[in-house]
Amino acid sequence: MIRMAIQVYNSLTKQKEAFIPMEEGKVKMYVCGPTVYNYIHIGNARPPIVYDMVRRYLEYRGYEVTYISNFTDVDDKIIRAANELGEDVFAVANKFIEAYHHDTCALGVKEADVHPRVTETIPEIIAFIEALVKKGYAYESGGDVYFRTRKFEGYGKLSSQSIEDLRSGARIEVDERKEDALDFVLWKAAKEGEIFWGSPWGKGRPGWHIECSAMVKKYLGDTIDIHAGGQDLSFPHHENEIAQSEALTEKPMANYWMHNGFININNEKMSKSLGNFVLANDIIRQHSAEVVRFFMLTGHYRSPINFSDELLEGAKNGLDRLKTAVSSLEHRLQESADFGEVGDWLERIDALKKRFIDEMDDDFNSANGIAVMFDLAKEANRYLREEKTSKQVLQAFLAYFTEFADVLGIVITENKELLDEDIEELIENRNQARKDRNFALADQIRDDLKEQGIILEDTAQGVRWKRG
Repeated sequence: MIRMAIQVYNSLTKQKEAFIPMEEGKVKMYVCGPTVYNYIHIGNARPPIVYDMVRRYLEYRGYEVTYISNFTDVDDKIIRAANELGEDVFAVANKFIEAYHHDTCALGVKEADVHPRVTETIPEIIAFIEALVKKGYAYESGGDVYFRTRKFEGYGKLSSQSIEDLRSGARIEVDERKEDALDFVLWKAAKEGEIFWGSPWGKGRPGWHIECSAMVKKYLGDTIDIHAGGQDLSFPHHENEIAQSEALTEKPMANYWMHNGFININNEKMSKSLGNFVLANDIIRQHSAEVVRFFMLTGHYRSPINFSDELLEGAKNGLDRLKTAVSSLEHRLQESADFGEVGDWLERIDALKKRFIDEMDDDFNSANGIAVMFDLAKEANRYLREEKTSKQVLQAFLAYFTEFADVLGIVITENKELLDEDIEELIENRNQARKDRNFALADQIRDDLKEQGIILEDTAQGVRWKRG
């Protein structure tokens, strides 16, 4: 049963609003994805983690979510990268799309229902631009097509600035092909040697902003429930999306706009020029993906978050506390005779579930949701100190730990099954211990493996093993 209590901070109205989807029980959600010219950095990793959490929570609350996240697979940066690498544009895009999937999968991000690509949406983009030209919102000049920014009366409503403020504060390139310096490009005429598609205006390719407008319309319709992305996309990307889409359809593009905050590295804004540009894959290898995701969710998604090795180590310690509580509950459940009193423990646990929902209902506050999980761990540890325990209570604790962890997409159980390569490594360690005549260590390794269901057989041909 859906409770209509979720509050969402709407970047368009600058306030929290009750979340009411257009169709009861269903949510249309679009998240701006990466431009795939390099491996994602840790700042790029925050939006997929954050909005995966939002999606999971909406599903937990009973909504059917259609989740679309795009890939910009043709762009100036991709063309430049292809030239530098001496590779085809498509090969470069495919390489980094595969890398993106690898990194985000490790970070616990569920696949989108559709990951549309710009290069697969060219006909829809051209048709979109043609319609804007026909309505007088766009014009061709020298093979390029531009949007008449001033013609759209609502321009600036997302960034809360008048068009004159935007003009005075913008870095505007002088371009004689434009009618107005604020006009932005919808279609770019092809330069010599660049990838191109045919169009009514000649050979060329789409501008950045029109791509998302066309993909939103194609996969979700004229108006969607939630449009989301990083804070850096608010202007000009999302502002321009609103202008294009609403000029064409004369309907709101999205009812709720969500933007996550920036990431700082050691209290400085992350940038290549400062030399603090950190790839997500490097951080994952150093600290593990589950710790990175947990760390990302320990701050509210709209707040800036500082990133450092020390803070990640603190996040690991916090995650380990939750894992220890769960492990202790599981161990007690396996050995426990069901003699303990239930008392008021089930009511106390249920009260924590209500708190978790209340916190998450308040603009998807994962930081406070995790705080509730720590309180659940405290209660569990207190209960485990009792001499006799009830299986019903132990199971209730474990059920809520699992429930909350699934909502947040975090890992709080240890992988108990050893991989084949881990077993082989332990056998090598045992063999070395025997060569060193350290028989106590060799026996300990054998016994530890046996406890995990791995049986060793010493033969003339060497050690064989099997899962018991």
